[in-house]
Amino acid sequence: MTRLSQNFTLQEYTKSQTATRLGIDNSPNLEHLANAKELFTYVVQPVREHFGVTRITSGYRSPALNEAIGGSSRSQHSKGQAVDFECSGTDNLTVAKWIRDNLEFDQLISEFYVPGDPTSGWIHVSWSGEDNRNQCLTASRVDGKTQYTTGLPE
Repeated sequence: MTRLSQNFTLQEYTKSQTATRLGIDNSPNLEHLANAKELFTYVVQPVREHFGVTRITSGYRSPALNEAIGGSSRSQHSKGQAVDFECSGTDNLTVAKWIRDNLEFDQLISEFYVPGDPTSGWIHVSWSGEDNRNQCLTASRVDGKTQYTTGLPE
């Protein structure tokens, strides 16, 4: 079993019900696997060590899977550089702010968090090595469309 870090395997990063249902191969190539190992080493594993149980809700997406779900052609998920997750028992905004304040990353997005509802939304984080932007965004639904604003909710 291929490990991406101490507590995470490639299997849990590539697991996809859509890929299984549609018979899509969701295996990363060597470059994407290397990217994923860096993402987990520098971001996801430190989150796990600080907050405990960390559940991946969306991981690697092969180009075919990304197309099947209508993902952006520029998605970092398809390069092994991004993951969406939640930490059991911890408010998603608390986790996002900890990442912002303690780790290097490319993009950190608080997705669909509702103030006062600690289990709402999820965290998207990406890693692109020396090109990391440390960009923080908030995604929310406005009139049925996703809108991104700079920064995290306060």
